[in-house]
Amino acid sequence: MKLVSFNVNGIRASVGKGLAASIKLMGADIVCFQETKATPEQVAEALKEVTGYHLHAHSAEKPGYSGTAILSKEKPSKVEYGIGVADHDKEGRVITATFKDFVVVNTYVPNSGQDLKRLDYRGTWDAALRAHLVKLAAGKLPVIFTGDLNVAHQPIDIARPKPNYNKTAGYMQSEIDGITALLGSGFIDTFRHKYADVVKYSWWSQRFGAREKNVGWRIDYVLVSKGFESKVKDAFILNDVMGSDHCPVGIEW
Repeated sequence: MKLVSFNVNGIRASVGKGLAASIKLMGADIVCFQETKATPEQVAEALKEVTGYHLHAHSAEKPGYSGTAILSKEKPSKVEYGIGVADHDKEGRVITATFKDFVVVNTYVPNSGQDLKRLDYRGTWDAALRAHLVKLAAGKLPVIFTGDLNVAHQPIDIARPKPNYNKTAGYMQSEIDGITALLGSGFIDTFRHKYADVVKYSWWSQRFGAREKNVGWRIDYVLVSKGFESKVKDAFILNDVMGSDHCPVGIEW
């Protein structure tokens, strides 16, 4: 099995940049999208050339904002939208899909924003999401948690850690603590589990030629509940796939 996660930064724009061809080339069994910026109907229309998958999409109340979607070759037995907390479920950020042998949680974690205006909210969100994931992991099926988590966890995950630490959204100590707490709850960062010392990024600023210079951040992840990491054959970051300011990440098992 192969799962790919990709923040497309607008699914309609990404389709215009070759997303359908990229999906075909990647050949994943499950593809998770974040930041679709579209309604479920608009996502379906954008992906009409992509065949062989079941589609489930979730959108924000605010038009053209946030949004997540899952393509899967196998039809899930159950799909849930949100995490059951009204304050957190208005922005279309979480889809939980239950399959025969595992559960996939696709998430677009809120950015703390310019001037860190949503940093406190981000902390509340992280705690609520962690509770959702821990509850799922207590069940019979392993949990695969993936998406744009909007945080670089360690200095190795960001090209310029010192000037950004505790100054920039995505590398604030409270955000780092949020992912540390999730890992402490029994989830495994698959890329770091496989490649402890590899420097690779999944997002680059669209300014100053950051991608060309590889001045990036690793903020897109695939985490799995404890025990499932032994089944993961590979974890990857596909730097060569274009169409967004992010690139796809994923696992094979």
